[in-house]
Amino acid sequence: MVRILYVAAHIVPIVAGRDFRLTDNHVIKRADATDDFDTTPTTVIINEKFAQRFFAGHNPVGMHLGFGTDPGTHTDMEIIGVVKDIKYTNLRDEIPIQAYVPYMNSPYLGGMTIYVRTAGEANQLMSSVRARMRELDANVPIYKMRTMEEQISNSLATERMIASLSTVFGFVATVLAIIGLYGVMSYSVAQRTREIGIRMALGAEQGKVIGMVMREVVTLIAIGIGVGVPAALVLTRVVKSQLYGLEAHDPWTLGLATGLLAMVACAAGYLPALRASRVDPMKALRYE
Repeated sequence: MVRILYVAAHIVPIVAGRDFRLTDNHVIKRADATDDFDTTPTTVIINEKFAQRFFAGHNPVGMHLGFGTDPGTHTDMEIIGVVKDIKYTNLRDEIPIQAYVPYMNSPYLGGMTIYVRTAGEANQLMSSVRARMRELDANVPIYKMRTMEEQISNSLATERMIASLSTVFGFVATVLAIIGLYGVMSYSVAQRTREIGIRMALGAEQGKVIGMVMREVVTLIAIGIGVGVPAALVLTRVVKSQLYGLEAHDPWTLGLATGLLAMVACAAGYLPALRASRVDPMKALRYE
């Protein structure tokens, strides 16, 4: 059960029934009420998920429900409206079953979150809101004023930090892979210097020497992709909870990352191949 609603600011559309009115801000007092909770709201608004679960195939507007788990719980609250489903606390959360009551009907009044809709610049409106609130009651503190964009951005702070760290670690891993591949191919070319010199002395063209070395590079890349892609598909289950707006097995992202790494690896392997094609056959034959 939640008690924050954005209907009046036209942020959440009503799909059936109506919004709360000032006349809805009253309660039913029961003789069997406890000291801890001695009031019950008379009206309630539910979301679509609530309606689909408990009133499937029926119009819930006008029906009643109540607080509690006991079979004898009083169903004193009339459903006056149904609103669109919204995520309540976090953008990554599943949409919960939600019911809303008028704020003033809550027996546990605390802070209040107010949303103001404007057609102008939101930041310019804040000073006007503060001034208006001081006119209404100078003793009411106003704090943490921010735009909806800032609120959404703040809710994704953890995801942004993880994305930034992942980018840095991914860049470092790519650099290490390039250095490793370059070192392996440079060593391989150095070991085959005599062979390359003989091939060139017998008339091998520069392009064929480059192709010979690049075939080894492509083989290493293919092995890396063959091992890395399945491993990535398995490990995405671990990071799935940290992804927002992106599927864990997004084929475009996986394909783009794989293609980019393959091109970078080919570039790293091309330098030793180019150096091998420029070997002086006479010096290569004398190479120990």
